[in-house]
Amino acid sequence: MSSPTIRLGLRDWDHLVPLMSGRVQVPGFRVEIDARDVTPDVLAEPGLDGGETSFSRYVRARAAGDDRLVGLPAFVMRGFRHRCVLVRADSPLRSFDRLAGARIGLTGWPDSGNTWTRALIRAAGVDLSGIEWRVGPLAAGEVGKDRLGDRPLPRHVTAMAEGESLVGELAAGRLDAILTPFMPPEFFTPDSRFRHLLDDHPAAERAYWAATGFVPGIHLVTLKKEVVEAHPELPAALLAGLETSKRHWLERRRLLADTTPWLLHSLTESAEVFGADWMPYGTENNAAMTRAFCAELYAQGIAPEPIDPAVVFPLPPASATVAAA
Repeated sequence: MSSPTIRLGLRDWDHLVPLMSGRVQVPGFRVEIDARDVTPDVLAEPGLDGGETSFSRYVRARAAGDDRLVGLPAFVMRGFRHRCVLVRADSPLRSFDRLAGARIGLTGWPDSGNTWTRALIRAAGVDLSGIEWRVGPLAAGEVGKDRLGDRPLPRHVTAMAEGESLVGELAAGRLDAILTPFMPPEFFTPDSRFRHLLDDHPAAERAYWAATGFVPGIHLVTLKKEVVEAHPELPAALLAGLETSKRHWLERRRLLADTTPWLLHSLTESAEVFGADWMPYGTENNAAMTRAFCAELYAQGIAPEPIDPAVVFPLPPASATVAAA
């Protein structure tokens, strides 16, 4: 009997390449990965059995009783958010506390990454309701993204007009800062008009790690409920496959480190700071981060009521754990 085919929509993260290429297999299943340029809406695509999903969108759905997606504790996108605040190169702003009362643009109001970034601003003692927030695309013409969410926006949050962009408004001085997970192309040029808010964001990120013990999760892998019901052994098998893919990727990058000039230094430093794995999979490994995110969604008004972290990963323990590295 042939193995069931499971089709996933995922962006081509480096650590997924061994699984995407077939170098890593998921025993009992034939996993086909449809590489995407943007995060898919898994529920809107009948041809997908699962895929990459916004942590915020998933958690809010589970908290509201929508169980059509079952999340695996595998965060394929995660990262510190200190680097995600940009200002003009000539801006006097250089710390989160200086953002009080500022005009700030961001790429999406309920987004996972922006929620984590606002948490940093809030932790610096800034009243988020005192900021003038504007929501829009990083660059003009970007489409295909839910930027506003399914709840009424707070009074201090407005959507940008057609044709406006975060980069354009920041450059023109109509915004004091922007929150973006992706850097505009000109950021990588010597004459960029923009810079990070923090002069040394890696130092701030190391301090965050020391204080919290986690790197924020942004996107996770989900499966449709009916697929899990049809194949109850799939979640554990896929989680193991994702873990194997990640470990294989790391081994190969440590060997073939000449893909960027200083990748070896970065890999060495990461091992020194984070230990064996800076992006661990598994429910228990991500429990503190999940609790913090649920609390932040409510604190910022993204979720209307407090969220019980237990609703996030409903799978039994045997399906939500991975072997120790």
